Amino acid sequence: MTELDRRIPLASVMNMRDLGGLPVAGGTLASGQVYRSATLAALSAEDGEAFAARGISTVYDLRTAKERAGAPDRVPESIPSVSLDVLADAPAAAAANINEMMSNPAAIEQAFSGGQATELLASAYRDIVGLPSALRAYRTFFGGLTDPSRAGAVLFHCTTGKDRTGWAAAALLTLLGASDDVIRADYLQTNTDLLPALQPVIDRAAAAGVDPELLRPVLGVDERYLDAAYDEVEQRFGSIEGYFSEGLGLGAADIEALRERFVA
Repeated sequence: MTELDRRIPLASVMNMRDLGGLPVAGGTLASGQVYRSATLAALSAEDGEAFAARGISTVYDLRTAKERAGAPDRVPESIPSVSLDVLADAPAAAAANINEMMSNPAAIEQAFSGGQATELLASAYRDIVGLPSALRAYRTFFGGLTDPSRAGAVLFHCTTGKDRTGWAAAALLTLLGASDDVIRADYLQTNTDLLPALQPVIDRAAAAGVDPELLRPVLGVDERYLDAAYDEVEQRFGSIEGYFSEGLGLGAADIEALRERFVA
């Protein structure tokens, strides 16, 4: 399956794709079971019908309480949304304030001039791995994936679907034995799918005299951010298996259940 095949073209939801079809150890990740996206705050009624038709039965919202209050999801009433505040213990983290940055490009210039953006985003990824709130959130998320009583597909998202969402996807793919190339290709696909949709933000910044290149490290993804997350995993837990077992508290049976449920 190609990357293009995995994209879900809903006009009111950015950066949405199916993780299914990606090669993992022993097969491929099952199609139509796990989706990732940006916020669902603008989900239209028409797209909501297409959304539900895909069999999505649970939404995991990885945003902060502030983000959710400012732009609540508009999912069909029949689909429960589980709020998992990954960055509750670091609400000022760059990854938790993308919306504010997009609405005030001049603040980005002040905060990220001098090459600070990459360092701040890398630090946010370390938080996404190691904060107590992050461990609680991802424990609930991955526990929900293994829950035998849960039927249907799941979708997980944050604001732009790139950082907290990007780590959730990368962690799942890593655990399931996807190659580094596959994991990074899915991660970097956000730059192809998301950045064009954010061009109006970049254009407004340029019109206000802000260097657009300052925005790209904030609005897109960079392999250095993912490297920071993996480094934090290695330092704290030794391996991805240690992250899932020691950090998230998932037992061997839970991890095997993930493989059995999602590897086709």
